[in-house]
Amino acid sequence: MNVSLIIITFLLTIFGTFVTRSGLIASVHAFGTSSVGYVFLSFLFVLIVFSGYLVYTRREDLKSRNRLDSLLSRESSFLFNNLILVGASFSILWGTLFPIISEAVRGQKVTVGPPYFNSVNVPIGIALILLTGIGPLIAWRKATFNNFLRNFQIPTFFSILVLIMLLAGGIRDIYPLLSYSLVTFVISGIVMEFYRGVKVRRRYNSNVFTAFLDLVSKFRRRYGGYIVHIGIMLIFIGITGSSAYKVEKEGHLNKGETLHIRNYDLTFLGVDKFNTANAQAISASIKVVKSGKNLGIYQPSKHYHPLQDQTMTEVSILSNSKEDLYLILGSVEDDGSIFLKAHINPLVAWIWRGSYVLILGTLIALWPPRKKKNKALATPVKSQVEIPEELPAI
Repeated sequence: MNVSLIIITFLLTIFGTFVTRSGLIASVHAFGTSSVGYVFLSFLFVLIVFSGYLVYTRREDLKSRNRLDSLLSRESSFLFNNLILVGASFSILWGTLFPIISEAVRGQKVTVGPPYFNSVNVPIGIALILLTGIGPLIAWRKATFNNFLRNFQIPTFFSILVLIMLLAGGIRDIYPLLSYSLVTFVISGIVMEFYRGVKVRRRYNSNVFTAFLDLVSKFRRRYGGYIVHIGIMLIFIGITGSSAYKVEKEGHLNKGETLHIRNYDLTFLGVDKFNTANAQAISASIKVVKSGKNLGIYQPSKHYHPLQDQTMTEVSILSNSKEDLYLILGSVEDDGSIFLKAHINPLVAWIWRGSYVLILGTLIALWPPRKKKNKALATPVKSQVEIPEELPAI
């Protein structure tokens, strides 16, 4: 399964390159139509035949020597985790190719929009969070029911506590409630794993911090993996907040007029035109006030590149731990008025923070262990054999 997943991942990478370079799908992420796309299609065909042949001829060598002893085990949670990820990949691939398939079958192109991807992948993401929390807490091979309950008591308590707090805070959307409560379940379970490990290591180290470092350094792969899981949960916090509570507003503004979005007041001050080394730029000065506090003047702009005959939009971003405010200059009219778009994306910063934690955990897990010196070889041994002063040449 591992080898097959690796091959499929690489094949999808090449296929994605073919899609964006061939003009097969009309998308803002696609490049212009180019003949190089068919080169990648030919390469993809060769890869499928070659890798399929290798896997088939070596299927006995690749067959797993182990079998699942129980569905209630850490191995089975890893297996289900992989299957869910494969399902998510297939749903995205199907949604991406559906316009082409519908046109080929019915002669009419049916566009698949964000509602499809949200309706399919959000439940998959919830299931993925749940399995990410179950995996570290469940025993290898076969877990007993008592062991299952004992390890899940504290994470379940904190998960329910956060769920009650969210309900008291006025959140009623089912997916954010499930997402944040399950993220709490996962993080608290991982914290309990670290706590148990540090508690054992303190038998040899009186200092908690030293015991923690000793624990991680001794079992890098295990606890590096736990840190990766924490990073993924932080990313889920950001994804849930930015997708469920995103606010957008746009409007036509004359000089001095204000656009109101949530607790932000965006006042248009004027337009500036200037030239850069390779572009003609125009920017709008926007005074941003949040809850009566002046946050400064921001300048979303557009840059026209004559050589490429292409216009690029430069977005102004105000970012903090709670939310990001995006200011986008839509257009500038002849009378100096502008069309402004404003987006508030909550918790986007947590996606970046989770990525940093994920990278840290990966580095810890992959960091090579120290090579142990062989004391038997390092200790000089007095020879019992007389060595002549002059040895014969070899």
